[in-house]
Amino acid sequence: MSNAFPQIVSSMLVISTFTGGIAQTNGYLFTLPGGTFLVDAPEGIADWLKRRGSKVDALLLTHQHFDHVQDAAAVREQHGCKVHAWSPLSKDLTLELLYGAVTGSAFSVPEFTVDEILAGKPEISVCDSLYELFHVPGHSPDSLCFYLPDQKLLFGGDVLFLDGVGRTDFPGGSFEQLESGIKTKLWPLPDDTKVYPGHGPATSIGRERTQNPFVGGR
Repeated sequence: MSNAFPQIVSSMLVISTFTGGIAQTNGYLFTLPGGTFLVDAPEGIADWLKRRGSKVDALLLTHQHFDHVQDAAAVREQHGCKVHAWSPLSKDLTLELLYGAVTGSAFSVPEFTVDEILAGKPEISVCDSLYELFHVPGHSPDSLCFYLPDQKLLFGGDVLFLDGVGRTDFPGGSFEQLESGIKTKLWPLPDDTKVYPGHGPATSIGRERTQNPFVGGR
Protein backbone atom coordinates (compact mmCIF):
# COMPACT_ATOMS: atom_id res chain seq x y z
CA MET A 1 0.00 0.00 0.00
CA SER A 2 1.04 3.62 -0.35
CA ASN A 3 -0.22 7.09 0.40
CA ALA A 4 -2.94 8.09 -2.06
CA PHE A 5 -1.30 11.47 -2.55
CA PRO A 6 2.33 12.51 -2.19
CA GLN A 7 3.08 15.00 0.55
CA ILE A 8 4.44 18.29 -0.76
CA VAL A 9 6.69 19.40 2.09
CA SER A 10 7.83 22.49 0.20
CA SER A 11 8.11 23.69 -3.36
CA MET A 12 11.44 21.84 -3.51
CA LEU A 13 10.63 18.53 -1.81
CA VAL A 14 7.94 15.93 -2.48
CA ILE A 15 7.65 12.79 -0.35
CA SER A 16 5.72 9.65 -1.31
CA THR A 17 5.34 6.78 1.15
CA PHE A 18 5.16 3.05 0.44
CA THR A 19 4.19 0.65 3.24
CA GLY A 20 4.63 -3.07 2.72
CA GLY A 21 5.98 -6.41 3.84
CA ILE A 22 5.14 -8.58 6.83
CA ALA A 23 6.01 -5.79 9.29
CA GLN A 24 4.21 -3.03 7.36
CA THR A 25 7.46 -1.15 6.90
CA ASN A 26 7.65 2.35 5.46
CA GLY A 27 9.83 3.26 2.51
CA TYR A 28 10.09 6.92 1.50
CA LEU A 29 10.61 8.28 -2.00
CA PHE A 30 11.91 11.87 -2.05
CA THR A 31 12.05 14.12 -5.05
CA LEU A 32 14.55 16.98 -4.84
CA PRO A 33 15.86 19.43 -7.43
CA GLY A 34 19.04 17.37 -7.63
CA GLY A 35 17.37 13.98 -8.07
CA THR A 36 15.25 11.31 -6.43
CA PHE A 37 16.27 9.06 -3.56
CA LEU A 38 14.75 6.28 -1.53
CA VAL A 39 14.99 5.63 2.19
CA ASP A 40 14.71 1.90 2.96
CA ALA A 41 13.50 -0.88 0.68
CA PRO A 42 10.70 -2.97 2.19
CA GLU A 43 9.21 -5.88 0.30
CA GLY A 44 7.17 -4.74 -2.68
CA ILE A 45 8.71 -1.32 -3.14
CA ALA A 46 10.59 -2.27 -6.31
CA ASP A 47 7.32 -3.13 -8.08
CA TRP A 48 5.72 0.02 -6.68
CA LEU A 49 8.50 2.14 -8.17
CA LYS A 50 8.07 0.37 -11.51
CA ARG A 51 4.33 1.01 -11.54
CA ARG A 52 4.91 4.68 -10.80
CA GLY A 53 7.61 4.98 -13.44
CA SER A 54 9.93 6.46 -10.81
CA LYS A 55 13.71 6.48 -11.22
CA VAL A 56 15.82 6.26 -8.05
CA ASP A 57 19.24 7.93 -7.93
CA ALA A 58 20.25 6.73 -4.44
CA LEU A 59 19.08 4.30 -1.76
CA LEU A 60 19.68 5.16 1.89
CA LEU A 61 19.27 2.42 4.49
CA THR A 62 18.40 3.31 8.07
CA HIS A 63 19.45 -0.19 9.17
CA GLN A 64 19.64 -3.71 7.75
CA HIS A 65 16.82 -5.57 9.48
CA PHE A 66 15.23 -7.74 6.80
CA ASP A 67 11.96 -5.81 6.62
CA HIS A 68 13.86 -2.66 5.60
CA VAL A 69 16.15 -4.23 2.97
CA GLN A 70 14.15 -7.05 1.38
CA ASP A 71 13.95 -5.19 -1.95
CA ALA A 72 17.34 -3.46 -1.77
CA ALA A 73 18.94 -5.81 -4.32
CA ALA A 74 16.06 -5.34 -6.77
CA VAL A 75 16.12 -1.55 -6.42
CA ARG A 76 19.89 -1.42 -6.91
CA GLU A 77 19.71 -3.67 -9.97
CA GLN A 78 16.73 -1.99 -11.61
CA HIS A 79 17.85 1.58 -11.04
CA GLY A 80 21.64 1.30 -11.05
CA CYS A 81 21.68 3.43 -7.92
CA LYS A 82 24.24 3.44 -5.12
CA VAL A 83 23.30 1.98 -1.75
CA HIS A 84 24.37 3.90 1.36
CA ALA A 85 24.38 2.23 4.80
CA TRP A 86 26.27 2.22 8.09
CA SER A 87 28.10 -1.02 7.30
CA PRO A 88 28.44 -3.76 4.66
CA LEU A 89 25.63 -6.28 4.26
CA SER A 90 25.58 -8.67 7.22
CA LYS A 91 23.35 -11.66 7.95
CA ASP A 92 23.72 -10.84 11.63
CA LEU A 93 22.17 -7.44 10.99
CA THR A 94 19.40 -8.63 8.65
CA LEU A 95 18.11 -11.08 11.31
CA GLU A 96 17.22 -13.52 8.54
CA LEU A 97 18.74 -16.48 10.41
CA LEU A 98 16.79 -15.59 13.56
CA TYR A 99 13.57 -15.11 11.62
CA GLY A 100 14.02 -18.41 9.81
CA ALA A 101 14.65 -20.24 13.08
CA VAL A 102 11.61 -18.69 14.76
CA THR A 103 9.25 -19.41 11.87
CA GLY A 104 10.75 -22.76 11.01
CA SER A 105 11.05 -21.83 7.36
CA ALA A 106 13.87 -21.00 5.00
CA PHE A 107 14.27 -17.25 4.66
CA SER A 108 16.92 -15.05 3.11
CA VAL A 109 17.43 -11.48 2.03
CA PRO A 110 18.58 -11.19 -1.61
CA GLU A 111 22.22 -10.13 -1.44
CA PHE A 112 23.16 -6.60 -2.38
CA THR A 113 26.28 -4.44 -2.21
CA VAL A 114 26.58 -1.40 0.02
CA ASP A 115 28.41 1.09 -2.18
CA GLU A 116 29.12 3.71 0.48
CA ILE A 117 29.85 2.80 4.09
CA LEU A 118 28.68 5.59 6.40
CA ALA A 119 30.24 4.44 9.68
CA GLY A 120 32.06 7.34 11.31
CA LYS A 121 30.80 9.96 8.87
CA PRO A 122 28.95 13.01 10.27
CA GLU A 123 27.15 13.82 7.03
CA ILE A 124 26.47 12.69 3.47
CA SER A 125 25.70 14.55 0.26
CA VAL A 126 22.98 12.95 -1.87
CA CYS A 127 21.20 14.50 -4.84
CA ASP A 128 22.92 17.82 -4.17
CA SER A 129 21.52 17.94 -0.62
CA LEU A 130 23.47 17.58 2.61
CA TYR A 131 22.22 15.21 5.31
CA GLU A 132 23.50 15.03 8.85
CA LEU A 133 23.96 11.47 10.10
CA PHE A 134 23.05 10.35 13.60
CA HIS A 135 24.17 6.86 14.60
CA VAL A 136 21.65 5.74 17.23
CA PRO A 137 22.17 2.04 18.09
CA GLY A 138 19.96 0.15 20.50
CA HIS A 139 17.32 -1.20 18.15
CA SER A 140 20.02 -2.39 15.76
CA PRO A 141 23.79 -1.80 16.02
CA ASP A 142 23.77 -0.05 12.63
CA SER A 143 20.74 2.23 13.10
CA LEU A 144 21.10 5.59 11.36
CA CYS A 145 18.91 8.67 11.25
CA PHE A 146 19.17 10.99 8.24
CA TYR A 147 18.51 14.66 9.00
CA LEU A 148 17.85 17.29 6.35
CA PRO A 149 18.43 20.55 8.28
CA ASP A 150 17.19 22.96 5.62
CA GLN A 151 13.80 21.23 5.64
CA LYS A 152 13.79 20.14 9.31
CA LEU A 153 13.11 16.54 8.30
CA LEU A 154 14.39 13.43 10.09
CA PHE A 155 14.20 9.98 8.54
CA GLY A 156 14.53 7.90 11.63
CA GLY A 157 14.07 4.24 10.74
CA ASP A 158 13.13 2.25 13.84
CA VAL A 159 14.70 4.61 16.37
CA LEU A 160 11.73 6.83 17.22
CA PHE A 161 8.01 6.41 16.52
CA LEU A 162 4.80 8.22 17.36
CA ASP A 163 4.44 7.29 21.05
CA GLY A 164 7.10 4.62 20.78
CA VAL A 165 10.69 3.57 20.14
CA GLY A 166 12.29 0.64 18.36
CA ARG A 167 12.18 -2.69 20.16
CA THR A 168 15.43 -3.65 21.87
CA ASP A 169 15.08 -7.39 22.37
CA PHE A 170 16.82 -8.38 19.12
CA PRO A 171 20.50 -9.45 19.13
CA GLY A 172 22.65 -6.38 19.67
CA GLY A 173 19.74 -4.44 21.15
CA SER A 174 19.96 -2.18 24.21
CA PHE A 175 17.31 0.15 25.57
CA GLU A 176 19.96 2.12 27.46
CA GLN A 177 21.86 2.76 24.22
CA LEU A 178 18.70 3.70 22.36
CA GLU A 179 17.45 6.05 25.07
CA SER A 180 20.86 7.74 25.36
CA GLY A 181 21.14 8.21 21.60
CA ILE A 182 17.66 9.69 21.29
CA LYS A 183 18.17 12.11 24.15
CA THR A 184 21.66 13.28 23.16
CA LYS A 185 21.32 13.31 19.35
CA LEU A 186 17.65 13.81 18.50
CA TRP A 187 16.19 15.89 21.32
CA PRO A 188 18.45 18.90 20.52
CA LEU A 189 16.76 19.19 17.08
CA PRO A 190 14.08 21.89 16.62
CA ASP A 191 10.63 21.10 18.00
CA ASP A 192 9.04 21.36 14.56
CA THR A 193 11.36 18.78 13.02
CA LYS A 194 9.15 16.28 11.19
CA VAL A 195 10.03 12.65 11.92
CA TYR A 196 9.37 10.01 9.25
CA PRO A 197 9.67 6.62 11.00
CA GLY A 198 10.15 3.10 9.72
CA HIS A 199 6.66 2.12 10.88
CA GLY A 200 3.49 4.08 11.49
CA PRO A 201 2.61 7.74 10.94
CA ALA A 202 4.91 10.73 10.98
CA THR A 203 5.40 12.75 14.14
CA SER A 204 7.61 15.60 15.39
CA ILE A 205 10.59 15.95 17.70
CA GLY A 206 8.74 18.41 19.94
CA ARG A 207 5.80 16.09 20.44
CA GLU A 208 7.90 13.03 21.20
CA ARG A 209 10.30 14.90 23.47
CA THR A 210 7.41 15.88 25.74
CA GLN A 211 4.87 13.07 25.27
CA ASN A 212 6.62 9.88 24.25
CA PRO A 213 5.86 7.37 27.06
CA PHE A 214 9.26 5.65 26.69
CA VAL A 215 11.74 8.51 26.36
CA GLY A 216 9.71 11.74 26.65
CA GLY A 217 8.66 13.95 29.51
CA ARG A 218 10.88 16.98 29.16
